[in-house]
Amino acid sequence: MAQQRSEDTRKQIMTTAVNVFCRSGYDAAGVAEICSLAGVSKGAFYHHFPSKKTLFLAIMQQWLTEVDNRLNALRQPNVAVSDTLMQMAHTIGTVFTEASGQLPMFLEFMVQASRDKTVWEATIAPYQAYQYRFAHMLEEGKTEGSIREGEDAQAAAWVLIAFAVGMLLQGVVLPETADWETIAGRGMGMLVESMQRSNK
Repeated sequence: MAQQRSEDTRKQIMTTAVNVFCRSGYDAAGVAEICSLAGVSKGAFYHHFPSKKTLFLAIMQQWLTEVDNRLNALRQPNVAVSDTLMQMAHTIGTVFTEASGQLPMFLEFMVQASRDKTVWEATIAPYQAYQYRFAHMLEEGKTEGSIREGEDAQAAAWVLIAFAVGMLLQGVVLPETADWETIAGRGMGMLVESMQRSNK
């Protein structure tokens, strides 16, 4: 029971912090404000998170874990790589709906990564892991015949990541100017189609 309460408190702190970081930015957000809005004491906060940066990194790790879970769920045995990538095209679109109001948090990750080496290191490792994952997947696609043989898997993997990141940033900067969910899905689909074998 006590363990469940502790976990609930941790989740409440993280949820509240996301809202504060999105509204005020990382630098302007204070531990006192987060505690007040979350309805917890500073003692409870520091029991779970030694510092604001630790909390920030925990939120980023949680976000990355959710991305990993989505990718792992999509990659199934006996499913062509091209089909898996097309499913990802739909997934990236739904991110905009599910993350409505929280996309500025992604921008905060990028800003802090440019200023803080610890945050940068925590950010660059997943980028490299995703690039490796996509490149490996594309190589599998070339072997099975669903992806063009001449496709540069390494470069294509970076392009896929750049597209996803670029769409998220546009969703932050110009949230009301377009239906980003639809555009993200269609755009990703266009990239995937360009990599498929013409006879697929």
